[in-house]
Amino acid sequence: MIRPYHEEDFEIVARFWFSGVQVAEPELVQRMGYEFTGAREYFKTVVAENQMWVYELDGVPVGILGIQGDYIDRLYVDPKFHRQGIGQALLAHARTLSPHHLWLKTDQANKLSRPFYEKNGFVIEKFGVSPPPESEPDVEYHWRSE
Repeated sequence: MIRPYHEEDFEIVARFWFSGVQVAEPELVQRMGYEFTGAREYFKTVVAENQMWVYELDGVPVGILGIQGDYIDRLYVDPKFHRQGIGQALLAHARTLSPHHLWLKTDQANKLSRPFYEKNGFVIEKFGVSPPPESEPDVEYHWRSE
């Protein structure tokens, strides 16, 4: 079930979001010295500012979608639930919110998200560099309805 994010989801969602970052980009996490405490604060002050949606399984949040207009700011699934269609369900929900166009940026080194988005019809439009403090090579993807 996909539903709006609630404040009481914070702790569990912040934990699996950080786990997702650790799985997708362990080198970045290590190089930047990221720890859960700092990630938790970042989630509270930055990520939760999006329009947030939660994928709930048996009453427990296992995926999140953060979206601003047609920009997907975050789409994460608890690594314990990868490859079960949750990310695709959240992406389908994003398409109901913005049926003609969606776009996002991800790090070029993110070997999990890039194939996922490409498999789901997103096309690379440009390469760049993410803002500090990471300043990582990134890639901008767009999806447009036909």
